[in-house]
Amino acid sequence: MLQEEHTEADAIVQPDLPIIDSHHHLWLRPGSRYLLDEFAADLASGHNVIATVYIECGSMVRRSGPPALRPVGEAEFVAGTAAMSDSGLFGPTQVCAAFVGAADLTLGSAVEDVLDALALASGGRLRGIRGAAAWDADPSINAGGRPHAPRGLLLDAAFRAGFARLAARKLVFDAWQYHPQLPELYSLADAFESTTIVVNHCGGPLGIGAYAGRETFAHWKSLVTEVARRPNTQMKLGGISRRRCGFAFEDRATSPTAQELADAWRPYIETCIDLFGPTRCMFESNFPPDQVAGSYRTLWNALKLTASRCTPAERDELFSGTARRVYRIPIHERTQT
Repeated sequence: MLQEEHTEADAIVQPDLPIIDSHHHLWLRPGSRYLLDEFAADLASGHNVIATVYIECGSMVRRSGPPALRPVGEAEFVAGTAAMSDSGLFGPTQVCAAFVGAADLTLGSAVEDVLDALALASGGRLRGIRGAAAWDADPSINAGGRPHAPRGLLLDAAFRAGFARLAARKLVFDAWQYHPQLPELYSLADAFESTTIVVNHCGGPLGIGAYAGRETFAHWKSLVTEVARRPNTQMKLGGISRRRCGFAFEDRATSPTAQELADAWRPYIETCIDLFGPTRCMFESNFPPDQVAGSYRTLWNALKLTASRCTPAERDELFSGTARRVYRIPIHERTQT
């Protein structure tokens, strides 16, 4: 991890602003532990994070049983973590207040059984399904990340048959793809106008390999503009620290400052806010993957700086209001034990 030092310039920006972290993970992997203890320490670093949304990441899946039901292990993990958080022993934040799980939508109508199991195992926290559809012809684009999805997954008829089961349950679809795949995403949005689609990580901009260069931003913007024209789409702001985005944070000896991060990210984030509006955008930490850019404290300072031109009412929507509505999060007053 990059070395990071706090100075007076690192004071918390707008410390009272309520935040719902709309996208984080918890996991235990070889050489990487990020469970409730680690997350609670980050949550206590100064920002007013009132609740969080856990997004599937293949954590704690079952090692046996029917393959379609193995992701239910992650829902059980989320329920247990939420119960620990609800004790108040880990701070006042409602951790895992909502859950976006994994399900193989190519099962078609058979995915109903999986959705039932996810809802039950998560203690009623299930709010959506994430479809990891990221694919590119260059396999190095996702080096170090999860394996590429099959090409054209969002267009697949079997996938869409399963996707069709989400609307009746009021489940959202969290969409994770790279920006060249956005035409497939807005085709999906057109075909299922009653299903809310939450676009992850500013639409997945790529900035390395064949995608390095100024013209890539213009292409990304043109595709995001088309997505924004679909009223059933929402946008998550963040998740653009990884190597594939082209900022080269991992090549630095020390972490960038919050201002440096804000300057790098602002063109993407301001474009998304302009296109979707504050009531269709929500900020995310994407922790722990975005640790490559620095600490949780610094990341939220940077995100707040990218929204510096927004009004207080707009910031309320961006940092908590949109996420609360989309993921149907009840906020409870709770004192720290």
